[in-house]
Amino acid sequence: MDRIATRLSTCFETVFPDLAAKDIPAATQRSVAAWDSTAAIMLVNVIEDEFGIQMDFDRLEELDSFESICQYLKEQQTAGAASDGSSA
Repeated sequence: MDRIATRLSTCFETVFPDLAAKDIPAATQRSVAAWDSTAAIMLVNVIEDEFGIQMDFDRLEELDSFESICQYLKEQQTAGAASDGSSA
């Protein structure tokens, strides 16, 4: 697991403490019963705190799995690196 995925996994552990660590990488809104609208907002808040970003609420609907959120965070990192001239 890369650094972003590891940090994101910690966010999932915070919001979904009953979810086994081995199941987090495959987690989706459909597979995690506790992932309702309230949990989604809590997850966004935890992710924003962990990564120091503001997530795009217009894209929230498509961020419905560990994998899609991880990809989104990698895109944000790449965009941030491009805008400040540093490399990822």
